Formats: sequence, structure tokens, C-alpha cells
Amino acid sequence: MSSPVQLRDCLVGANPIIWSNDDFDDLAYDVPLETILAEMRGAGFAGSELGHAYPRTPATLAEALGRHDLRLVSGWHSTYLASKPLAEEEQGFRRHLNLLKTLGARVAIVAECTRCIHGNRHAALGFGETFEPRLSEAEWPKLVAGMKHLAAVAAAEEMKIVYHHHMGTVIQAEGDLERLLASVPEISLLLDAGHLAFAGIDPVAVARRHAARIAHVHLKSVRPEVADRVRREGWSFYRAVANGVFTVAGDGCVDYPAIFRILAGADYRGWLVVEAEEDPVKVPALPKAKAARAYVRAQTGV
Repeated sequence: MSSPVQLRDCLVGANPIIWSNDDFDDLAYDVPLETILAEMRGAGFAGSELGHAYPRTPATLAEALGRHDLRLVSGWHSTYLASKPLAEEEQGFRRHLNLLKTLGARVAIVAECTRCIHGNRHAALGFGETFEPRLSEAEWPKLVAGMKHLAAVAAAEEMKIVYHHHMGTVIQAEGDLERLLASVPEISLLLDAGHLAFAGIDPVAVARRHAARIAHVHLKSVRPEVADRVRREGWSFYRAVANGVFTVAGDGCVDYPAIFRILAGADYRGWLVVEAEEDPVKVPALPKAKAARAYVRAQTGV
């Protein structure tokens, strides 16, 4: 049986957050790297993004991934362009970029984390266009100029910045995401339908609107009944994650068949990265990873 769409020149990777959460040390934070990599490869993935257990020196990281025939896909980098000196930000970004490029990655994931609250266990998430944290009008030019500068740094290394819209950050509201993308045409979009849907944004509409700018894809979904409780009861990001707001593609409310059709229509050629921040003790990683990998294969032919 053929898949509903055929994506060309795509590879399917995984984020180690399926096995061990990067933000919260009580959500299976101590899972050994070898366990993560062995199960990731066993589930059928071709590559991995970075996680907290991964070495940050190129030779050591290459050796660890190589033992399991995995490629480095990319890795998250927090920027503080609106609040810290650009020279300091560039220095840290160049170190990150060097690690990625040395191991063959071609996109660098960035998210502006000035005053972010997603790592705060108790801070209630806000929704809509009137919530905190938000950038002030005085901070926007710093973010835009800084992002343009880092995009030029990446381009000089034949790499792209892919911007990660994320809950609990200053680029969470749809208006702010659109403003950033319009202000910095030099950056590409990391399409994370899970974070978009959780924020109350239609991920299919975003994918359609910015199809030509999507250069990286994270595959996770949202359980709407949990998201509703988060909004209604003022939960933190930690509480939402620990209680299963996110799940893998093929489950939850995100219309992935529609997204895959948009990607195919735009001739997307890049990584499809399975992830889902859940409590790995409550929801064991390997069965979930295998199910997600099978779903992507069935839907896309890769």
C-alpha cells in the first residue's frame, strides 16, 4: 500500500527528549546516553538532535553517534538577543554552530529566551495576545538586528537558522511569530505543530502560509483535553508536560496528513524529527518512538 503522500529526500530523526527531559530533572533526566542512542536506532531513526546527556565536543559526540549509526540532525540554542550584548551572543552561537557543522548538520535551531518561563515549574502559561513574557517595543529592534546578524553568521558557514516558536517564550503569540518572520526574512521556520497548537494557533494555516520558509520539522501533537485544563486552571509548562499535554504525531489533535500534504506540495527536503515532551516514566519511550516512526513511514513513505 502506498503512503498518502511521498516526501522526497527526507530523513526521519528523533529528539532525545522522548527518553529524557531536558528541562526538568525529575522526568527521567538520568537515562544513560547509550540507552537513548541504542533505542533510538532500534526504533528506526536515522539521526538525533542534541540533548542534555550528549557530549559537546565534536570528536566525542561523533564517536557516540557513530557507535549507533546515527547522524546529528541539529540542536537547540537559546538566544538572549533582546537582553544581552550581541558580541556575547555571537560567541556562544559560533561555538554551537561549529559543533553542528563539524558533524554534518545544516540547520541551527534557535529560540529567543529573554524572560522565558517554560523552565519555571510554577509560572502559569499565558495565552492569546495579552500575556507575559512579551517583548517591549524597545526590545524588538535588538531582537531583529541580532537575529539578522546571527543569520548572516550561519549563512557564511552555509547553514540556516530555523526559528523555534515555543510555549513560555516571548515568541509564543501568533502575532509575535508573524512579526518576527516578517522582520527577519533571513531566517527559516522550524515548524513545530505541537507548540503552535498548544498556543492556540492553527498549525496547518501556519504551514500553508510559510510553506516556502519551512526548513526543519518537529513532529509532535497535543492532547486537547489537557491543553484545555492548562488554560482553564493556569498550569505551568512543567505541569502541562508532566500531565501529558504533548503526544506523538498520529495521536492528539494535530492534522498531520494535511501538514504532510503541504510539505509535499512545497517540495520540502529535510529532517522530520519525532519528539514529545511527556514523562518517560508514565509513558515509556521505546514503544512510543516505534509507533511514531511507523506513523511517519505510513503517511510519508520515508
